[in-house]
Amino acid sequence: MSNRELALAVLQYRDYTRMPLVHFAWWRQTLEKWAAEGHVTDEEAREWHDGNVFDRAISARLGFDFNWSSTFGPATGLYPAFKEEIVREFPDGSCHLRNASGMIVLKRQDAVGIPSEVDHTLKDRRSWEEHFKWRWQFKPERVTQALVRAGDEYLPWEEGGLDFLRSGRRDYLYGLSCGSLYGQIRNATGLEGLAYMQVDDPELFEEIIDTVGEMTCETVRFVIDSGAKFDCSYMWEDICFRSGPIVNPRYFRDKVGPYYRRITSTLKDGGVEIVSLDCDGKIDALIPTWIENGVNTMFPIEVGVWGASIGPWRAEYGRELRGVGGMNKHAFARDRDAVDAEIERLKPLVALGGYIPCPDHRIAPDAKWDLVRYYCDRMREEF
Repeated sequence: MSNRELALAVLQYRDYTRMPLVHFAWWRQTLEKWAAEGHVTDEEAREWHDGNVFDRAISARLGFDFNWSSTFGPATGLYPAFKEEIVREFPDGSCHLRNASGMIVLKRQDAVGIPSEVDHTLKDRRSWEEHFKWRWQFKPERVTQALVRAGDEYLPWEEGGLDFLRSGRRDYLYGLSCGSLYGQIRNATGLEGLAYMQVDDPELFEEIIDTVGEMTCETVRFVIDSGAKFDCSYMWEDICFRSGPIVNPRYFRDKVGPYYRRITSTLKDGGVEIVSLDCDGKIDALIPTWIENGVNTMFPIEVGVWGASIGPWRAEYGRELRGVGGMNKHAFARDRDAVDAEIERLKPLVALGGYIPCPDHRIAPDAKWDLVRYYCDRMREEF
């Protein structure tokens, strides 16, 4: 069976010959460290991104089959995005930078991780009308200007890309990226701005949600109506942290849930059964909204200090809830005993079916190359 067939068989509760070995790639700093150690080339570290030829080369060297985040990505965010620009420079080399979402962040030299938020362009109705509303409208160019991965090359939509997607000719899992309904709004307003806007101007806040939702639904419908074929789909939110969601679950269900339903219904029309949702943090309070509205695969199931696992969710929601992730990536910074213990913990979860283990986010810079390889070897032995 091909990697594509293996993954779909697991998630559709069919027989399979072995468990596919899946990852969610690595931080750029991880690759830079591994390049300095001689495990990857400088070109691979510099030119890598999800699903490209360098990603696949590194995956094969470690023993992974594929990166779960391998998608066709129409433009489902601000279109056009803000042009990055330096707002203010400081003597130590750091600066305030306006990023693609209109957020102003503190960028430090050699900093690792998410930069600190300083300010935001989206604050009120004036800034919404001037800078954002027109950027969150549907245009066919959101789809037709996106490149399609076809093996090791990337084809323009109208110059072979659409034909490739219609044919379904591939032996790797390929998904449709359906964007974000709430997380990208948070990126524009910031968490504090998001909280205040819901109270200070609820009409504006609902208009923003509806505008983003309508644009996303139309974009997905345009892709599916083209006849393009996909194995699965992906959505992204990142709206939870270690204690739970940053949004009121009831509000999320009432205002955002209907747009999930429209998107998953469109995907079903196109034969896409597996709908994967990428949200970090403790997501338990939002799972009911996703399951009720057709999102059926949780990813990356961050173990975290809250101990996330597909086990309790399966007990509550049954086989309709699938999962990809849930392997504690911090074991890669420790030793072989830690990796072995993590694999033992995964065994009863794999036995539930509908679940593919995967490191529970990007593999961090403290990961040891040899331990990641050891994990892959042991997973092949066990599963």
